[in-house]
Amino acid sequence: MKSKNRPKGLVNTEELGRAIKRRREELGLSLRDVASETSVSASTLSRIENGTGKPDADNIARLTTWLDVPMERILSGRDPKAEESKAVVYYPEEPTPEIVEAHLRADKNLTPETASALSELFRVAYTQFSRSGEKGPKKRR
Repeated sequence: MKSKNRPKGLVNTEELGRAIKRRREELGLSLRDVASETSVSASTLSRIENGTGKPDADNIARLTTWLDVPMERILSGRDPKAEESKAVVYYPEEPTPEIVEAHLRADKNLTPETASALSELFRVAYTQFSRSGEKGPKKRR
């Protein structure tokens, strides 16, 4: 089990790394492909995915744009040990699986590992059952 006692920075690099890897794999892209699309080096992407990289502001902006995720999502990583409950903020253009993941991570009754597992389960089900299997505008009800 990973140690969660590392000091937290302003950027939630663990969440950013997971999101990059998940999106890259969903699209069937290599690190070099993503590097070409984002102008972030493949070695930097690899370090971010592995949780050892600390991206600068320009790279964070490039990557959140490529991920189509609001920068605030990466900058406001939830500390599981925080005493007060913070509201989950999401944006209308944000994909539904990202919104659900944010809510699961914010749930005090779930461990981070459980929230991650449920999020992945939802993501798989959503991909399988949603009307828009390909990237494009999402229909909201």
